Amino acid sequence: MAEYVVFIWDDEQAWERADPATVEATMAAHQQFIARHAAVLRGGNRLYTSAASTSLRHVGDGGVSISDGAFAETKEVIGGYYLIEAPDLDEALRIAAEVPAPFGGVEVRPVLPAGQATGTG
Repeated sequence: MAEYVVFIWDDEQAWERADPATVEATMAAHQQFIARHAAVLRGGNRLYTSAASTSLRHVGDGGVSISDGAFAETKEVIGGYYLIEAPDLDEALRIAAEVPAPFGGVEVRPVLPAGQATGTG
C-alpha cells in the first residue's frame, strides 16, 4: 500500500462569500467522507487561510528569505489535505473524487517514502 496526499484547493474569496448553509453542508460532507474512508485515512486537516502562511526560500548566499503569505498569488490555495493509503493511484483517485471541494478541486500526489533518493517520476 502506498500513501497519497490529497491537497484540497479552494478559492478563499468564494468561501468568504458563501452562505452559512453552504459552509455547514460542506463541513457535514467532510465528516461523511471521513466516516466512509476511515480505514484508509492516515491524517488530514483544514488549514488556516493563506494570509496566515509564511514562505521560506533558500537564497544564493546560503541564507533564507522569509516572506508573509503563500509562494504564489493565485485564486486557489491549499485549504486542507487528507493523507490516504491506497493500493494504487487509481484507487487513490477514486477516493479523492469524493472529497468535498465546492469552490475548487483536489490534487493527488504520491508520498515519497523517507530515504528514497528519487521521486521525479
